[in-house]
Amino acid sequence: MKIIETGSNTTVIELADGSIVLFSYKTPVAAWRGDSMRYVKTEEFFSVTTSRHVNQWLRGEGKDPADVPTIKQSDLEMLGV
Repeated sequence: MKIIETGSNTTVIELADGSIVLFSYKTPVAAWRGDSMRYVKTEEFFSVTTSRHVNQWLRGEGKDPADVPTIKQSDLEMLGV
């Protein structure tokens, strides 16, 4: 596991299976899933700031946030467990 602080209140965790999870504050909100080889984001709305964190990260990864599928927050929280 590798922890990378990417900005103010954002952190990326690289997991052993190749997945990458974006945290906004202390909450996982988006990921690149190594098992399915795709980006996903939470379907839950937390705040404008957290939405901005997700969108900035996805754009930085070359993805249009509107094209990234959403998943249940509980599924995001289970990554890496």
